[in-house]
Amino acid sequence: MFRGIKITSGVVTINKDPKTNRIGIEIVGPPHCRCIYITQILENSPAALNGILESGDELLAINNERVSGRDRMEVSQMIRSSGDRVTLKYNKLDADIQQGKTLDIVLKKVKHRLVEHISTTTTDYLGMSRAILINDSLVKRFNQLDDLEKTYRCLIDHTERVLGAFDALTQCYKEFGDSFAEIGVREPQPRASMSLMRFAEYHRRMERFGQMLIEVLKPISRSFGTYLEKAIPDTKQTICKYADVKFEFLSYCLKIDELEGLDDIEDSSSTSVPLYPIVTGNYKYRLLLKCKQSARKRFLALREDVLTKIGLLENKRVHDIVDQFQIIASQIASFNHEISWMILGGDNDTNEPPLFPIEMDLKCTAFEYNSVQPVSELDSFNDVKNIFVLYLN
Repeated sequence: MFRGIKITSGVVTINKDPKTNRIGIEIVGPPHCRCIYITQILENSPAALNGILESGDELLAINNERVSGRDRMEVSQMIRSSGDRVTLKYNKLDADIQQGKTLDIVLKKVKHRLVEHISTTTTDYLGMSRAILINDSLVKRFNQLDDLEKTYRCLIDHTERVLGAFDALTQCYKEFGDSFAEIGVREPQPRASMSLMRFAEYHRRMERFGQMLIEVLKPISRSFGTYLEKAIPDTKQTICKYADVKFEFLSYCLKIDELEGLDDIEDSSSTSVPLYPIVTGNYKYRLLLKCKQSARKRFLALREDVLTKIGLLENKRVHDIVDQFQIIASQIASFNHEISWMILGGDNDTNEPPLFPIEMDLKCTAFEYNSVQPVSELDSFNDVKNIFVLYLN
């Protein structure tokens, strides 16, 4: 046990890849290491598909033949010389991943987050290195989602205003219908009264048709709201999780590189000084390998999740919004056609007279109004003078 880390022994049998004659593991061992352990499980390899071996596991025997005292090349040859199947005996680190998440890893994640928002020129001037994973197009989609969110918010606001204005218009139709109905009831001439009542009924129908149209278009506005309030935030949250796991994976990679002394590998080789982590094969180094593999699995899984959600989001934006606009346009066109057909008398019997013109009997004094101001003597004199001049002419 090392800081609460337990070792569990086991045996696993893996079918070799017939094309490469390998099982897909990278190992480190003598002459400087005192044990053989796995540094990486290759993606989509037989070992990765088997899912039992992990980075940091120590190999004890190959096909019941111990590997103690052998170097890395000899162990690799033992695996290649096996048949179609390889039986491996191993010691697995039963460690909590959180034990490898040290303060150094946390600080590296913070550094990567800062570097992500700094331009290349600034990082070069400060002497800070930008990793390849920092320049990630998926993380840049976060800003694009902000722009898309603003677009949908404006679209929803505009749709709500249009529906509100149309609702006010239908209320005007209703008031027109009530007014014409009141006029038609008081009209003494039967034909004019019937025409006015028909005209009033048309406006009442327009109000009912308009309300029906509003009920049809309201789910479209709610669909835009669902896209804005659920689909986009969920995708943004997934991108945030993906970025966090990505920086954690990158931090483990850089930490392992530091432990292996990759920057000083040439100097170490020239002086024949073995690297300390590789010499001892210590548990700290193997724990970091295990943490790196775990972070890599989560990184790849979240990357696939982000790609899927972005694909669904784009598909819904491109196709669904077009379908919704077509529904809006077709419903409004159908409403206008129905109203035009009705006003022109398309729903009436052939025996009924046309709606327009409306003939009404008016009294001679219908358009005579009593003046609200008294007529002055000067105005009366001017009126008489004008009449006299016209008579002479």
